[in-house]
Amino acid sequence: MKKRKIKSKKGKDFSADILKILAKDSKKNFNYKQIAAILEVEDTKSRNEIIKDLKVLAANKLITEVERGKYQAVISKDYYEGYIDMTSRKTAYFVCEDLEDDVFVPFVNLNKALHNDKVRAYVYNRRSNRRPEAEVIEILQRDKTEFVGVIDVQKNFAFVSTANPKMYTDIFIPKNQLNGAENGDVVLVTMEDWPARADSPFGKVLKVLGKPGEHNTEIHAILAEYGLPYDFPIEVQTFANKIDTSITEEEIKKRRDFRNILTFTIDPKDAKDLDDALSFQVLENGNYEIGVHIADVTHYLEEGTVLDEEAFNRATSVYLVDRVVPMLPEVLSNDACSLNPNTDKYTFSAVFEINNKAEILNQWFGRTIINCDRRFAYEDAQYVIETKQAEVPAEKSFTDQAYTLDDASLQAILKMDALAKILRRNRMANGAISFDKVEVKFQLNEQAEPVGVYFKEQKDSNHLIEEFMLLANRKVAEFIGKQKKTFVYRVHEEPNEDKLFALQGVISKFGHKINFKDRKSISDSLNQLLEDVKGKKEQNLVDTLAIRAMSKAIYSTNNVGHYGLAFDYYSHFTSPIRRYPDVLVHRLLQYYLDGGKSVSEEVFEEKSAHCTDREILAAQAERDSVKYMQIKYMQDHKDQEFLGVISGVTEWGIYVEIIENKCEGMVRVREIKEDYYVFDEQQYAYVGQVTKNVLQLGDEVYVKVKSADLVKKQLDLWYLRQNTKE
Repeated sequence: MKKRKIKSKKGKDFSADILKILAKDSKKNFNYKQIAAILEVEDTKSRNEIIKDLKVLAANKLITEVERGKYQAVISKDYYEGYIDMTSRKTAYFVCEDLEDDVFVPFVNLNKALHNDKVRAYVYNRRSNRRPEAEVIEILQRDKTEFVGVIDVQKNFAFVSTANPKMYTDIFIPKNQLNGAENGDVVLVTMEDWPARADSPFGKVLKVLGKPGEHNTEIHAILAEYGLPYDFPIEVQTFANKIDTSITEEEIKKRRDFRNILTFTIDPKDAKDLDDALSFQVLENGNYEIGVHIADVTHYLEEGTVLDEEAFNRATSVYLVDRVVPMLPEVLSNDACSLNPNTDKYTFSAVFEINNKAEILNQWFGRTIINCDRRFAYEDAQYVIETKQAEVPAEKSFTDQAYTLDDASLQAILKMDALAKILRRNRMANGAISFDKVEVKFQLNEQAEPVGVYFKEQKDSNHLIEEFMLLANRKVAEFIGKQKKTFVYRVHEEPNEDKLFALQGVISKFGHKINFKDRKSISDSLNQLLEDVKGKKEQNLVDTLAIRAMSKAIYSTNNVGHYGLAFDYYSHFTSPIRRYPDVLVHRLLQYYLDGGKSVSEEVFEEKSAHCTDREILAAQAERDSVKYMQIKYMQDHKDQEFLGVISGVTEWGIYVEIIENKCEGMVRVREIKEDYYVFDEQQYAYVGQVTKNVLQLGDEVYVKVKSADLVKKQLDLWYLRQNTKE
């Protein structure tokens, strides 16, 4: 887009623009005419301003006058590259690995940088006693150029404003770039240009998503906000539909045959992509052979195809409240690769010989074929584990019909549950941390409207599957890792001590503490903390804060172990239908089983980083969809009084999490009428100036819905009173 020539504003300060121009080409000299030409200013007043600003910058030694009227950048140690971390108050921080602390960036110093942009910045006062500040000199790379917002169409132009509090500007849309958008539509726009003298960036509408507040509009807006595709391109779908998904005798002969061994799946009731199964048999020596069988996605997903490229770009399936956006087209995810019962399926397996102490005596990895005898839901399997009975009533059955298990299946589930409990106990003894955070789930009607809220908890049937999947993931990673060959690991570094001390400050208010003696004592005390808060008012708050104190697990070729699981080696092998790193692991494992030499670490590190980035975006979209559904649910409960827990305290108010549905909303301090409350920064609390009453983290309060904004995904609450009952 051609830049417009824009007249300067009165008293315009060109300092930032000058620094940017000179820093971009630091070895070249510039005079005021060259700078004016680059900035496309032509009036005398603006040129005089540039001359004046050049002299001021030179006097402050930010630039140097190499010849009379010719200037050059002073590239000193005060210039850094890093990222912009915006706040919701139009200020920001400059984050740089080379600096000890994040540096404050006033709004006037952002110079068109947006949240998470990679920038070059100049840091002032770094060596003085004054607070350091940074100024953006150059934007090196935009984090994103596509945004979702509501369009306001005027006579000759339009503006799009987003609900993101960290996006401080709207986007100007010329009339010829509306792409059919009408006033008030939710749209996806791309930012194409930001002229030097313009207050807002210029953009165009890429897609009209619908009207604000409509269910599909808001769900598609969440996906578009994070750049997550919903539909597959036609060429990808066509390619997938042409794949030969038949089971052939020729292929069977290349595989270890498990079709006559008892095999079953345990999954959520509504799951359609069943990517893991377990087989069980008692060996002649009295030990047990347990097979962890994973859908052989790589048999169908060939490298270098348009399908593989699309799967890599997506890198993960996205699980929103009311739908799944799959990594693979349905012909693979729900059909050919899904381990549906009573059907021959190609699998990639980790098979273990295990004794009664859950010790691994032998292991084998390779391609297999299975035929599942039965599909269980977690509820079915849980009933069998709890009752130790073969008769499963209709209300507990996955099929809603009563059935009776044969004795072999009953004994298999009970024995695998016993072994899983030993594996879990051993993990905890080795320092693993048990994060069993309660998941919020919604009961939806046919229109995808939330009509109820329930909580999903981890039970023995979940742990049974979890432990054997962890075992397979760990042993596959260990098998390759000990060969010192390039591999894709799932790594989790030790938690940051500062974050743990901050957690200690919060939990001490509830009478809990962390033992900082050593790594083992930290993990033991964290487990004790998570156990102690179960069923208490502060449970969800403490669970959330404890998770936030942890480092983020990522994919990497650099194996630093997995702190949270207490494993020296760990990878993701068990979910290739929904995670691309597992596809990479399958390919590498087979390549090394075939005798291949170590592959390029650089190539696979780049792929690992991409998969991590996509996973983070998917998780953000999933959280947004839960938040959206919570607010939608609360819209219908505006007259209801709720008991909640104070989950956050800020300068502008308190956040309250409602106990019965985990919805979180904001109470603004100015609207608490019972007293004049002042924020106490030291104890993260509000203190009433008349009554001396304290509102702090963990206190129970009664609230009502003030407003529920679906577009902004924002819930505002009225404060009613504190809960004074013991």
